[in-house]
Amino acid sequence: MSAELWFTGGVAAVAVAGFLWSVRREQATRDRLRDTSLRLAELRTQRHLALVGEQSKQQALLDSMVEGVLLLDEQGRVEHVNPALVRLFDLPKNIRGLPLSEAIPSPELSVLADRAARQGRIVDQELSHPGDSPLSLQVNAVALRDPDRLHAGTLLVFHDLTQHALLAEQRREFVANVSHELRTPLSLIKGYTETLLGGAKDDPETATRFLRTIDKHADRLTFLIEDLLTVSRLESGQVIMNLQPTSLHDVAAQVIDDLLSKAAERSTALCNEVPSELRVHGDGDRLQQVLSNLVDNAIKYGRPNGRVVVGARSLHEDLVEAWVADDGMGIPPEARERVFERFDRVDKGRSREQGGTGLGLSIVKHIVQAHGGEVRVESEVGKGSCFYFTLPRVNEPA
Repeated sequence: MSAELWFTGGVAAVAVAGFLWSVRREQATRDRLRDTSLRLAELRTQRHLALVGEQSKQQALLDSMVEGVLLLDEQGRVEHVNPALVRLFDLPKNIRGLPLSEAIPSPELSVLADRAARQGRIVDQELSHPGDSPLSLQVNAVALRDPDRLHAGTLLVFHDLTQHALLAEQRREFVANVSHELRTPLSLIKGYTETLLGGAKDDPETATRFLRTIDKHADRLTFLIEDLLTVSRLESGQVIMNLQPTSLHDVAAQVIDDLLSKAAERSTALCNEVPSELRVHGDGDRLQQVLSNLVDNAIKYGRPNGRVVVGARSLHEDLVEAWVADDGMGIPPEARERVFERFDRVDKGRSREQGGTGLGLSIVKHIVQAHGGEVRVESEVGKGSCFYFTLPRVNEPA
């Protein structure tokens, strides 16, 4: 082999080797780029899944909140609401993109959101929202900032205080009513006592009359306190019902016998139309209290020479409906819904004159509910009222 041929072959070999090395290096580079791209894609996928997972968690958190949540964008338009807020305001499904003033028409709310956006700190305010069901709300609002500290939106959280406000109002009314009911007989007792001490005791006839009045109002205080304690125990579940098979006819007969003299004062006829074979699963003493309150009211509010009927019937094999009906003054429609509330009276002056505490029907309601029953009233002004209540029936063996 000549030197020239050897040289040429060597150069070719070196060239081929260089080419192969270059190809392998390029392939290795492509492999590294591919691996890097795959790793980057994997990282992006993981981050995306993590972000989706975090967003899902946040969405689940918002959806499960009992508080209403409203997110506004930087222009004050609705970006997101959670289900609690939709229920609270009965919002339509698609309000995204609407200005706050259109989504929830409330000037006070719009002012609160603007104030939070301007001040850049948490602001809160109690608001009332009118409507078919007025709302009492505590609203917390805070401005959101982006990494450059620029305004990025406003977050508002709504706490529904409606039930708390209602309970607070009921508590105030209860305290006011109790104070009034206690003050009236106490004032009379004190007044008559002072008159007796001032010399009226020296007149036997006057002294006797005053002492009877004092005794009557002392009894009224006793009844009021006993009824208050009964209502309190019933509402707190402290009264244990001694449920057993009970003859409702016998309970009605006992109540009528106890109230015969009171009915005679108004020439009122008391009628027991409860079937003698009808038995209920109940506490006899508490059912006597229910019928006593209802029949006593029927005598007081019925017309003179009137008629009060106690009746009952089987609704089906597991339920009995009982009632007390009178032919008296009746109850106006606007008063029927609240007639079972504490201290509610249709005729306040007449009730106080006859010694009512205003708690009897509330006691009736709670005792019936403790038996698993319901109570209601039907009435027509000038024609009378009928109070119904249900009780569990005892099925006698065949």
